[in-house]
Amino acid sequence: MLRSLPHLSRSSGILTTSRSFVSLTNAGEPEKPPDTDIQEEAEIISFDDDITDPPPTSSSITPSHPADTPSLPPKSYFIDEALKPKEIVKRLDDYIVGQADAKKAIAIALRNRWRRKQLPEDLRNEIIPKNILMVGPTGCGKTEIARRIAKLSQAPFIKVEATKFTEVGFHGRDVDSIIRDLVDIAINQTKKKQSEILRKEAKVAVENKILESLVGPHGADEAKESFRRLLRTGELDSQEVEVDVPENNGGKGGDNVVQIDPANPVSVSELIGNFQKMGMGGKKTNKKKMKISDAAPIIEEMELEKLLDMSDVKKVAIAAVEESGIVFIDEIDKICSSGDGYRGADASAEGVQRDLLPLIEGSTISTKHGNVNTDFILFVASGAFHSCKPADLLAELQGRLPIRVELNGLTEDDMYKILTEPVTNVLRQQVESIGTEGVKLKFDDDAIREMARVSSEMNRTVENIGARRLFPVIERIVEEISYNSPEMEEGTVVVVNKELVEERVSEMLVKNDLSKFIL
Repeated sequence: MLRSLPHLSRSSGILTTSRSFVSLTNAGEPEKPPDTDIQEEAEIISFDDDITDPPPTSSSITPSHPADTPSLPPKSYFIDEALKPKEIVKRLDDYIVGQADAKKAIAIALRNRWRRKQLPEDLRNEIIPKNILMVGPTGCGKTEIARRIAKLSQAPFIKVEATKFTEVGFHGRDVDSIIRDLVDIAINQTKKKQSEILRKEAKVAVENKILESLVGPHGADEAKESFRRLLRTGELDSQEVEVDVPENNGGKGGDNVVQIDPANPVSVSELIGNFQKMGMGGKKTNKKKMKISDAAPIIEEMELEKLLDMSDVKKVAIAAVEESGIVFIDEIDKICSSGDGYRGADASAEGVQRDLLPLIEGSTISTKHGNVNTDFILFVASGAFHSCKPADLLAELQGRLPIRVELNGLTEDDMYKILTEPVTNVLRQQVESIGTEGVKLKFDDDAIREMARVSSEMNRTVENIGARRLFPVIERIVEEISYNSPEMEEGTVVVVNKELVEERVSEMLVKNDLSKFIL
């Protein structure tokens, strides 16, 4: 019954074997699973196309218990894209203080995405998103709003710095790479969600592969069930197996695409060799011995790769980008010249503005995964505009960012709210961090107000960096506590009061006052 494992014995619930390892490699190429359609709930966005359930995949392994149909993740896994504007603003209030106008504009823009999908197709194609320009001083919450929206919407989202791009024809990145990167992000999102749906099926396949190696392909059902119980309880985790581990190629040449770097030209023979490697099919693998506990996750990922149909994943991802993609362009004021100076052709300034025009207006961008239409992608731009005005942008670009939102600078009261109101405020982060040492850290209300006052004063007298000023102030106050906390007795309570804050930050204020007189 156990011919594949000679000298096998079981004593006190522990499995022992005289073999140093068990082979877990396939004799031939794995059978390619049939093409399957992606389930509708697994998509990043909803579609009107008829989507059917995937047919069962064929497998050379016959499990003793049939695999359950892979169930969808809990409903909470997918953020409801039909959130009402007030609900969106309420969620943003948990993390961001003030800036009601910006929150409202973003909430309306997200709701309009849902409204558009409810319309008939002939009218739907005529409605384009109203792009947004956020104007406000540094550190007032522009970037944080974008970060929270990315997590809230679960739509393909990318944040880029406008200063990283140059005009087409010059050395550097062109703006079309924004859409290419967005497609890659969407593919990873779709692949991750599909993997969660198929993971249960993959775990069954992993379990059956390990069992087949332990009892042989023709082992009795009783033996399989016995080993299945041992495998699930972890008693076989220390057994060594030999697995085929995919060769790591550094992420190059994936998805059967031969990438050519203009800066590193390749010979014709090398290029032909790359195509021949593609034609051979499959990824190169290396055999490695490892414990079952270490091998199971690797085999699971390999099974997921077989179950996933990457052609459908790419189609869903591209459709998600076209229908629900969000591009956040930060520091757009850095590619804007002041109206008082010379306005000439600049490869990294107005040249980039000109290249952004067709991208925001709507055009077709070619990527290695297919063409992407940008007509319905939402663009949100932001900038401090300290040395220039929004009116200094190209008139055509101003017209493509019709909704302008002014963000307010932070007051002392805003600083206090930032320290106390957000769910993951900075003070809570410090308390939880010090708490890992067994020390309880407390902040008096007077101390918190003093920190807000000092931060606001330094923004007025030195340089206004907004809420970011709170970080150096807090770090200065808790520096000694953080340094000494590992040596404190467990259960020690440390209270930060107003006197401690004044003592720690007074030196910062003196140094900053003197720095204004030092050349």
